[in-house]
Formats: sequence, C-alpha cells, structure tokens
Amino acid sequence: TVRNPHSINRYTGASSSGPAALVSSGLCSAAIGTDAGGSVRIPSSLCGIIGLKTTFGRTNMTGVLCDCGTAEVASPLTASVEDSVLVYSALAGCRPMDKLTLRPLPLCVPNLVSSENNDILQSVKVGKYTEWFHDVSDIEISNTCEDALSLLRNTFGCQIEEIILPELLEMRTAHLVTIGSEGFCQLNAHYQEGRRTEMTLDTRGSLALFGSFTSADYVASQRLRRRMMYYHMEAFRKVDVIATPTTGITAPRIPPSALKGESDYI
Repeated sequence: TVRNPHSINRYTGASSSGPAALVSSGLCSAAIGTDAGGSVRIPSSLCGIIGLKTTFGRTNMTGVLCDCGTAEVASPLTASVEDSVLVYSALAGCRPMDKLTLRPLPLCVPNLVSSENNDILQSVKVGKYTEWFHDVSDIEISNTCEDALSLLRNTFGCQIEEIILPELLEMRTAHLVTIGSEGFCQLNAHYQEGRRTEMTLDTRGSLALFGSFTSADYVASQRLRRRMMYYHMEAFRKVDVIATPTTGITAPRIPPSALKGESDYI
C-alpha cells in the first residue's frame, strides 16, 4: 500500500489508499474510490481529507469491480467539503441499463456562494452516541470530536442530542457476512480461473473465509440489517445527523520489518 503523505512511516488506511494519498499530497483535487465498509472514509480520515460514502443507488457503478452487491458504492475523496459537493453532484445519476441504481431524484445541494448558508445549521439536530466517543485508542480523538460538537453548538447554533444505538456488535457481524458474501460472488470467478497468484495472501485468506458463509448466513445477516435500520430510523426521529469519530485510531506506524508488498489490512 502507499504511504501516508503526512508521515511516510505511517499507513494511509484501506482500501482506497491510493486515491486518499493522491488528494492528501495535493497531486489532484479529487479522486474516486469505492466504499462498502469504510474504504473511502477510513483512508480519508487517516490522511486528513474529506471522504463521502454516497447513498447506495445514488451513483453510477459502471466499471467498478464489485458492482453486484448491496453496499459497495462509488464515492468521492476530496480536499474540501465544497469539492465533495461538486464531485458528488457530477457522479450522481444513472444510465438506463443500470439495474442497481435507484433512479434517484435530483440532488438538493446548497448554493455555495450564498450568505444564507450561514444560518442553515441552526435548525440541525446532531445526534451523539457517547459510547462511540469512548471507543477510541487515544483520548485526543474523542476530545477533538467533542471540540467539533462544541463548535457546532456554540458557533452555529446546532442542537446536540444524546441517542442510543443498540446491538452494534450484531450489526458488525451482519455487515461482515453481507459484504463478504457479496465480494466473494464477484471475485471467486477470478480465483477459480487460476488467477489466485495475482491476489495477496490476505485476499486469498479472506475469500476462503467468505466462501464458508452459507445462504442461510446471508439471509440471517439481512434480517439483522433490517433490524439495525429500524434502530437508526428511530434515532433519526429525534435528530437529523449522527456525529461520530470516523476512526477509533490515528494512522498506525508501519513496522520497520515491513517490506515491499506489505498488506493494507490493519
């Protein structure tokens, strides 16, 4: 994997590490990655840029390797929120032959040069699940997030509301089975065709694990997924957005023993 532009002795995060490093180093203003479980958001966080996981069905997936699932989406990595809005607007939409896109309604994006945007945040209710703020490796992360919430409340007039999201461990399991099963369906053909040598050892190991999931496992994961959607919908009855730390760690150091070909799995 590429190295972090802010410190070449640290990881960029996975899996859209290349796009994140390019934008963070200033080589381009925006890049496109895909995200099903944090592959845009994690490297964006560790490289200090903006990563937006778009809503499933909002963006065209033509040309994406894993394009047959229910979680993977093409998403922008940018140097600023304004750039993210612009790139997202360009990506949104679908082609008539697309089976996965949802024929989305036109985007409602703000006028970036209007002074009226200064007051728009006053009506926004921000949800905070305190457990997420505690589940970090360094108190500096939670302190930084608390400072951001204080800024939203004291400077922009946002309301901060405490929320509860139960069964998160079950959600993690359902998520793993979902993206693992869907990724296996897309990549297993390459594996079976004798191209396994083109894959890293970690990828081959992951495919072996994902291939062990049964159809019953997948159905059970979708039931759990629907249950978690209900909990989130209940939370969104109280708040407009949910604020969390993007990652529970800062960019890890690359060990001195790491040589060329080191996996980007953290």
